[in-house]
Amino acid sequence: MSRSIVFVSVLLLASSALAAEPSSSESRIRRLQEQLAPPVVVRGEGSGMTSLATRMAELHVPGVGIAVIHRGRIEWARGFGVTGAVGPPVTADTLFQAASISKPVFALAVLHLVDVGQLRLDTNVNEYLRSWKLPENELTARAPVTLRKLLTHSAGTTVGGFRGYASKAAVPTLLQLLDGTAPANTAAIRVDIEPGSRYRYSGGGYEVAQQVVMDVTRTPLPRLMKTTVLDPLGMTRSTFEQPLPRERQSHVAQPHARDGTAVEGGPHVYPEMAAAGLWTTPTDLARYALGVQAALAGKSRIITAARAREMLTPVIEDQGIGPQVGGGARRYFTHNGGNEGYRCLLVAYTDGEGAVVMTNSDGGGELMGEIMRTIAYLYEWPDFAPPVRTAAKIDAAAMDRLVGAYALGDRETLLVRKSDGRLVSDVPGRAPLALTPASDRELFARDADVLISFAIDGAGVVASASYREEGRERAAAPLPAALAGPLLAAAERTAERVRTQTPASGSRDEARHLLADLASGKPDYDRMSPQVATQVRDQLVWMQPWIAGLGALGSLSFHAVNAQGDDQWDVDFEKDTIRLQIHIEEDGRLTGIGFPPR
Repeated sequence: MSRSIVFVSVLLLASSALAAEPSSSESRIRRLQEQLAPPVVVRGEGSGMTSLATRMAELHVPGVGIAVIHRGRIEWARGFGVTGAVGPPVTADTLFQAASISKPVFALAVLHLVDVGQLRLDTNVNEYLRSWKLPENELTARAPVTLRKLLTHSAGTTVGGFRGYASKAAVPTLLQLLDGTAPANTAAIRVDIEPGSRYRYSGGGYEVAQQVVMDVTRTPLPRLMKTTVLDPLGMTRSTFEQPLPRERQSHVAQPHARDGTAVEGGPHVYPEMAAAGLWTTPTDLARYALGVQAALAGKSRIITAARAREMLTPVIEDQGIGPQVGGGARRYFTHNGGNEGYRCLLVAYTDGEGAVVMTNSDGGGELMGEIMRTIAYLYEWPDFAPPVRTAAKIDAAAMDRLVGAYALGDRETLLVRKSDGRLVSDVPGRAPLALTPASDRELFARDADVLISFAIDGAGVVASASYREEGRERAAAPLPAALAGPLLAAAERTAERVRTQTPASGSRDEARHLLADLASGKPDYDRMSPQVATQVRDQLVWMQPWIAGLGALGSLSFHAVNAQGDDQWDVDFEKDTIRLQIHIEEDGRLTGIGFPPR
């Protein structure tokens, strides 16, 4: 057992011995309940582990459903917690919204239609569309939009995600969604990046694909999905019906906000069925994963083995046709999802292992990762499990020579600085991480899978470095002291702002200026970093109508400076209050923009 962990009441890892694999599914379940694995395990130290129930309480997650696949079958499926404040316990049969995990399930139906000759992956979708046409422009003239591009988020289509519709709100038709007309709460789905040129996540693209499928088959999507995918895979409790039929609503895990309060009115309705509309259980999603594994072995009635291999072959970055794919010698496919009040995650290897975690809270995003990490440890997966590190006591002078600024390969800068007598790493967009020495040339974080290695020359100076985060390694070239000094000093000032909760100079005015620009549809890109300017250009199609639709801009109230040094403002508009998050560099440039939940 190369990377195993002993889950006992007090976990102490000896460097020379590891315990045997748990002997039964019940023992694995018990260990999962008692001790969730930390991000990093340090040999010879207490684990710092927390029980599942404790983490559910801390993250305001009332209920969790889990299913685990082992050796080509569902080894166990179980619910933990409750469906709501006054609801029954979560069981293996409790329904959750799968959110964006709907996408790879829908993609399986599209690939079935390809295999039976009703669709082709590389044909212009306007040749199939009858009820509606995707507007053409100079971008689509150069490269047509195809199903392959739509299903791999490379078609250049707008609208990243969907908020759904509260229980009493008017719900648009698919045609209204596609054109962004009332009562749709998202913008029109259009092409504003050359198709095939780059990856950009687009739930909107899946809705175009949904219209293609419905026009070609002349069948409502819930019925089509039931006959082509759900029933053949034995996903008998699952449905793409939106809203969920009344007679099934008593079996639902009710959605909750990040603070644990119930979502008013219950589950939102998602007419965007292909992108976010699946109601299911962890067991049924595990059956989907087993169905893909069976297809790879040539044992599927839905798609051929060749089509299954095509499905799990990256088209752009790590994106397959539906799921994302990864892994080394053992390949896996995965997708996560987030609807209003729901967070979920599916991971499955092609060799018959995997797991599904579903939660009924916006706080479930963090928890589902912790649960999956623990399952990976218990079942000895080569990915997702926490690394095992060994801490060392190193002379302070040897550590001081590692302080500096390092250029990463993707225009980011890694800072290693001293704070309160210990080393800390800073990477833009991430919270600072305290570092522990593994040797005089290697540092690791305890709160994240980060390992920094240094090469020291004959003069005792860092000649080069590497930055490894969750398996991804990047070269880190030392910057000269004249450049490193100001960067380190600026990081110290940001850390002080976080400590004292003081917004950046001019932050309020910059926030107001930005919101006015977004509402007008004319952002000042010169005030932004190139990365943020690209982000705003990509998302302006939905940000502009959303911000403008909030009405007149009122007062701004400071909320907090988060761990990354971003200023958060609560912004009152005529019709609603939102939270804006911005990061302003000392030269006045905007290097981060977001709209986190309040």
